[in-house]
Amino acid sequence: MPKSKIHPKWYPDAKVICNGEVVMTTGSTQPELHVDVWSGNHPFFTGTQKILDTEGRVDRFMKKYGMGSANSATSKDNKEKDSNK
Repeated sequence: MPKSKIHPKWYPDAKVICNGEVVMTTGSTQPELHVDVWSGNHPFFTGTQKILDTEGRVDRFMKKYGMGSANSATSKDNKEKDSNK
C-alpha cells in the first residue's frame, strides 16, 4: 500500500499559459504553468526554423561529405558521363 499524505496535490486541468494566454490544459502538480515557448510558437513546429551559417560551417560540412547543392550534383553527373565516353 502506498503511504498516505506524501504525494503532492494533483490538478487534472492545469492551465498552460504563454504570453498571458491559456494555450492548453494538462495534468500537473501546479494549478497554472507559465511557459515562454510551446509547440504553437516554437520555430520547429511552425516551420519558420532558420539555419544560421556562422563562419561557413554548413557549407564546409556539405562540401566535406559530398552533399553540395543540386547544381553541384548535376555537374558531377555530367563529368561522369563525359569520362565514360
